[in-house]
Amino acid sequence: MKPFTYIEPKLLPEALALLAQHGDEAKVIAGGTALVNFMKHGLIEPRVVVGLRQLKHLRQISVSNEIRIGALSTLHNIQTSPLILSHAPLLAEACRHVATVRVRSMATIGGALAYADPALDTPPALIVLDAKVRLRSQHAERDIPADRFFKGIFESALEPQEIISEVTIPAQPTDCGCAFLKFAPATHDDYATVCVAVRVTITDGRICDARIALGAVGTTPIRAVEAEPALRGFAPDEKIFSDVARMTAESLQPVTNLRSSSEYKRAMVVVFVRRALDLAAKRAIGLVPQEKSGPRS
Repeated sequence: MKPFTYIEPKLLPEALALLAQHGDEAKVIAGGTALVNFMKHGLIEPRVVVGLRQLKHLRQISVSNEIRIGALSTLHNIQTSPLILSHAPLLAEACRHVATVRVRSMATIGGALAYADPALDTPPALIVLDAKVRLRSQHAERDIPADRFFKGIFESALEPQEIISEVTIPAQPTDCGCAFLKFAPATHDDYATVCVAVRVTITDGRICDARIALGAVGTTPIRAVEAEPALRGFAPDEKIFSDVARMTAESLQPVTNLRSSSEYKRAMVVVFVRRALDLAAKRAIGLVPQEKSGPRS
């Protein structure tokens, strides 16, 4: 690891000024679970590291017309937050699947997004929930929908002079059910081979809206925009879920990696999309309670 200067500002404007001053030579550190590993292996060699630890207002979680999650909120705090469990339990469910409690107690939601690893568990849930990522620079602020934030492997819409300040999630439909499923054959805390997040809204016994997003199958998290409309207007049953799961898999070109081949991932997409749709539909009509995630070791 090459020498670098570490600066820990006390206010967000100070942090933004540092990024504007140093540009590409500066990196931001929050929990550090990703950046430190990159630096150890020489993949990133910043001359300046800006620590955000003292920006405590970026750890807040609140609910008004929308859910607002400060970028420094740890995945453990999100997983166990009564506000998240009440208003966006899908996100808590996804956070519960990330690594171990030790990692979740350090990793932040903003850091996970900035890392832009396509195999992470939280982005598909945020995409399904119609979340937006708020980016701040010294002189501007902008919101990017979660499904347009990711550009490639470890690449996002985040510019060098910007910081993720918070994530916002709109109020969810009252008659919806959500589900997050992860397939990691090695150990439960490993990266996913496939992970799936879905939201199904059912009115008068028919599906009126659906969201499907997947992780670990491409160079970015993927929303299944071609398959979603095929659910609308149908009663929830095994046949329509199986058909849409196959349609989702056929629309993908999964990436072969150390965890599995492209063909195996496509087969697992069929299985886990079908299961997730079935579970979400049962939650929407009250046959199965929406999971209220508690701590997991």
